[in-house]
This record gives sequence, structure tokens and C-alpha cells, in this order.
Amino acid sequence: MTDTAAELLRTATRALAPDPAANRFVPLVERGAAPREALARLALEQRWVIPADRRAFQHLAERADPAAAAYFTTLATGEELAAAHLTAFTRACGVTQERARAYVPLPGCQAYPAYVSWLALNASPTDTVLALTANFSAWGGYCARIAEGLRTRYGFTDDACAFFDFFAAPAPDLDGQARAAVQAGLDQGALSTADAHTYGTLLQTYESMFWESLGRPA
Repeated sequence: MTDTAAELLRTATRALAPDPAANRFVPLVERGAAPREALARLALEQRWVIPADRRAFQHLAERADPAAAAYFTTLATGEELAAAHLTAFTRACGVTQERARAYVPLPGCQAYPAYVSWLALNASPTDTVLALTANFSAWGGYCARIAEGLRTRYGFTDDACAFFDFFAAPAPDLDGQARAAVQAGLDQGALSTADAHTYGTLLQTYESMFWESLGRPA
């Protein structure tokens, strides 16, 4: 495999990196200034996001060529693992089963998974690999900062922080699968960097909406 795919992924990640000042919620958690109610909303919103993304990734795997299918299958499996970790975080936030069942999600928080579902139905899987990989770089960084803030400012246990630790951890196998999928798309002439950039730009915008919505007073 050449370095073409790896360089394309690096370029996309740099180009689509969000404005560091755009996310005002994560710094609040780092300082311990985010209300616990906002942390509970984060947990409740993720209860909707995780299963939606898992199904979207499964559908993309079914549509994709073998290289991209491996990437999306790994993502879907990861969402299953994340769902198990989310239970501990939700419990640490004091969310009861009754509240979880009655919770009505915020539109601004659910725009991101709704768009991932759109990509699953309409976009080229290979283009989607490129867009998602660029977006995941920012998401992983946010998760690392949240995990640190939860431990140092809120006294959350390792078990309660495991959801964020999971997404913050390096994923060399997934990175390798992303490179293989992008390279296969390049080799087959099935990759549109313009479309991938559009998808990635929208993903970053919807993710910014997620964090902004969380930070608004309930």
C-alpha cells in the first residue's frame, strides 16, 4: 500500500479540524463548571446517539466493498462496547430508569446521528470513511478532556469515565482499516474527495450543534 491514502486522511483531518473555541461545553467540564444536570443530558443524549450510529455503520458495512466494510464493522462493534460503558456514566450522573424512558432528546444533539443515518443511505461508503475519520479525531480529543475533567473535578470513578476513555484511546487497527478503505477507493476510482470534504464539514457542524445544545440552560 502506498502512502497516498494516509496522506489524504491526514490532509482531511487538518482541513476539517474544528475551531478550538467552537466547543464551549468541554472546557466547562474541564474546569468543573458544567452543571451536573448538563452531564446528565450528555448521558441521555448519548443513549440515543449510540444505537443510531451502530445501525448506520452496520448498513454502511452492508453497502461497502470489503475494505470499507471492515472499517464500518469495527465501528459498529465499537458502538456496542460504548453502549455498555455508557450505562456506568449514566448511573454516575444520577439518571434513573424512569427519567431515561421519559427523556425527550434535543434536536440540536440529534442532528449528528440523523446525518450519519443520511450518509448510510445516500453517500458513497468510501467517501464516508474519509469524512468520519477526520471527524473522529476531534471527538476523541473531546472525550479525553471530558474524562480528565470528570475524574479531577467531579470525582467520577474509572468505571464512570470508561465511555470517554474508550473513544479517547488510540485505535491503530481502525486507523489501518481506514487507510485500506481509502486506498481501495482510490485504486477503484470510487473516491470523491470533494464529496468527502462536504460530508466532513457537515459532520463537524452537526457535532458543534451537539455541544452547543448541551450547554444551553434546560
